[in-house]
Amino acid sequence: FRTLLTDCTALIIPVVNELFHTSYTGKETIHLLQNEHFIKLPDGSEQERITDSSFEILGRERKRYHVECQSTEDGSMIVRMFEYDTQLALENREVTAGALVVHFPDSAIVALRHTKNTPEVLTVMIRTPGGEVSYAVPVLKVRQYTVEEIFEKKLFFLIPFHIFVYEKSFKELEENSEKLAKLEEEYTAIVNRLEEDRKNGDLNEYEKVTILEMSDTVIKHLAAKYEKVRKGVGESMGGKVLEYEAKDILNRGRAEGRDEGRREGRAEGEITGMKKAKMQLAAKLLQAGNSVAYVADLTELPEETVQKLSQAVEREDE
Repeated sequence: FRTLLTDCTALIIPVVNELFHTSYTGKETIHLLQNEHFIKLPDGSEQERITDSSFEILGRERKRYHVECQSTEDGSMIVRMFEYDTQLALENREVTAGALVVHFPDSAIVALRHTKNTPEVLTVMIRTPGGEVSYAVPVLKVRQYTVEEIFEKKLFFLIPFHIFVYEKSFKELEENSEKLAKLEEEYTAIVNRLEEDRKNGDLNEYEKVTILEMSDTVIKHLAAKYEKVRKGVGESMGGKVLEYEAKDILNRGRAEGRDEGRREGRAEGEITGMKKAKMQLAAKLLQAGNSVAYVADLTELPEETVQKLSQAVEREDE
């Protein structure tokens, strides 16, 4: 969840729209915020808590969001949500003459598994000497969404977790080749539809291959004991869809850029680091025989830039 949010941040916007009934267009700016927080315990000690996602969206107004991905219902999630929300609110406090103002984020849970008793909304109720206040924490139940709904609502972020729909059927799928074939067909259709949305401009190449890579990762872990399911679905998605080396280049570029930005005290350092990483990745992809158009789409570099880089690569090869 955190990897997908970091690598394909814009994909979280349709999820926010689905959870909070907002109407973001996807053109808004998203800032990922710090995920590490320290909670004060009754004995005075501190305990580190790491949230799955804390971010703000800058549209007509600046709004903070906090979304947790929960794999198993344990009854304590709402307590942890309140702990996180309180910490986030305190970190953004406003102190005026005689008053403390705290702004709680809009919070929600993405539930990978749920039961018939899982509520649609959890509620935090706070009773204070000055009165009672409460806020809702909506729950998005991944297994309730069909492939058709996911694509209709552009909830691409949920695709890596779609395999949870079939988790309880793994044993049967492993033993029934006909049913497994239908599941493989479904994932082949997912790959084809992702490519259609890439061509339509709803996704870029990097987002598409990252979704497939994350899907493959989830399937390998969730179906670790079911070789036929793991292998069949994996092959339906095209096997290894993105070289890890290529992704590592971009991730290193992000990290180097952030370090440089901190040293210089401005955002230009991060931009420079990312551009350098994209150029390195583009050069490797061109050397591997990929087309200029494909490389430009994947790295989000101008096609003219990639064309010049292609010519330079050809000269080096000569």
